[in-house]
Amino acid sequence: MSTPLLAVENIGRRFGGFVALEGVTAAFQPGKVTSIIGPNGAGKSTFFNVLSGVLTPSSGSISFKGKDLKGTRQHEFVHLGIARSYQITNIFPDLSVHENVRVAAQAGQSRYNIWTNRNRFPELSAKADAALEAVGLAGKREETAKFLAHGQQRALEIAIALISDPEVLLLDEPTAGMGPEETKDMVALLEKLATQRTILLVEHKMKMILGLSDRILVLHHGRLIADGTPRDIQTDPEVRRVYLGQNDGYA
Repeated sequence: MSTPLLAVENIGRRFGGFVALEGVTAAFQPGKVTSIIGPNGAGKSTFFNVLSGVLTPSSGSISFKGKDLKGTRQHEFVHLGIARSYQITNIFPDLSVHENVRVAAQAGQSRYNIWTNRNRFPELSAKADAALEAVGLAGKREETAKFLAHGQQRALEIAIALISDPEVLLLDEPTAGMGPEETKDMVALLEKLATQRTILLVEHKMKMILGLSDRILVLHHGRLIADGTPRDIQTDPEVRRVYLGQNDGYA
């Protein structure tokens, strides 16, 4: 098999005496959708924070395209091609939809002066428009972000993540707080994005995960207890015991 796009080897993370992750090894190939699941406190958020450079592992290694990322700072992960969204929507509510994405594009180009007049960066406006088109928000370009529906705000956050043209997109509960219709729209967006880049997501909606994922990782008490296709995970007795339950986990 070719060199994985992103890989972790024996990753551990401790917070004082608390072990949040221990001995996690996984490799992610290009063009796949991988979901990370587990009960509350399983280590999902910590794992995502390690993968995106927010946290440095206490032990083990992380690599991107075969390059060891030890010592790489969080903002450098984005420049390498690893971007993420967060569980809580993170946008500028009083800026327009377009300005939210344009400011993100400008921040990537002039990190310490994001409020430089936009007329100095005309190419960034077009880049922002392309990102909005990709997530279906081109028609909302001039609207103030805080007036978007919740699902549209989540899509806007993904547009902000896309502005760096990442190869790996990490999405932390992208359907959190959404009803059935908004969830359906988000799944359609993720399916579209998955044709162009590698996606890793943390989610709790099992029906969505089983239908969308090429692969599922299951964490429990900071350890990786299962790694396989949706069918593998559905039939894994240990997964059923600790997480999914015997009869209601696949609704």
